[in-house]
Amino acid sequence: MSLRRADPADGTNRDQRRYAVAQRGSGLESPATPGVRRRTVPAVPSTAAIVAFLLGTLVFVVVPGPSVLFIIGRAVALGRRAALATVAGNLSGVLVIVAAVSLGIGAVIERFAVALTVLKFAGAAYLIVLGVQAWRHRGDAPDPSDAATGRAGRRAFRQGLVVGLTNPKAIVFFAAVLPQFVDPSRGTAAGQMLVLGLLFCALASMVDLGWALGAGSARDWFARSPGRLRATGGAGGLALVGMGIGVAATGRPD
Repeated sequence: MSLRRADPADGTNRDQRRYAVAQRGSGLESPATPGVRRRTVPAVPSTAAIVAFLLGTLVFVVVPGPSVLFIIGRAVALGRRAALATVAGNLSGVLVIVAAVSLGIGAVIERFAVALTVLKFAGAAYLIVLGVQAWRHRGDAPDPSDAATGRAGRRAFRQGLVVGLTNPKAIVFFAAVLPQFVDPSRGTAAGQMLVLGLLFCALASMVDLGWALGAGSARDWFARSPGRLRATGGAGGLALVGMGIGVAATGRPD
């Protein structure tokens, strides 16, 4: 009877095999194991972080800010359909900003005061131009050809998009707030910030739609009288001009 001398390497190999089996059972694979996939962690913030972010966002979007006032001004001046198209355009601009912040571009822009100042004055000038146009055309009946071809809706969408993109406060807000809710252990920071930004847009869209529908309905009642229609159109134009002046007069974009 021959006895084989125990090889210390055998114990090491057995331990390695047990470790590999345990990893496969738990879903965690060794990066050095050839042909074995590693489990990827979805870039989703924790439930607690999402709830805290949504609560803060709710307070932020419920209180009427520049975007809400802009939407109300469009609804009062042009009607419900234009306001809804404005909401879609404005949220599209916010989505672009969310994507930029998630990729780190927003933080770069935030460091350059000149860039934020240029955005601030560009947005303010655009609001003033829209307000002057609304004042000049107050009381005008909608062009049936614009409604038939969808030009009015596309125009309102573009206007909302420009206002959303030239809002430096949105860049500063997202660049400062989104990183606070990122958990490094739950996937990429860019993915988590993008998820939070999409949740913000979803909640903001519901609030903005409520303002647009409410102001648009009020405008429909005023439109039954030419005098009331001129008054509401002029009020909407003055509101936009006042918003533009207010944005330009702020000392800092944040």
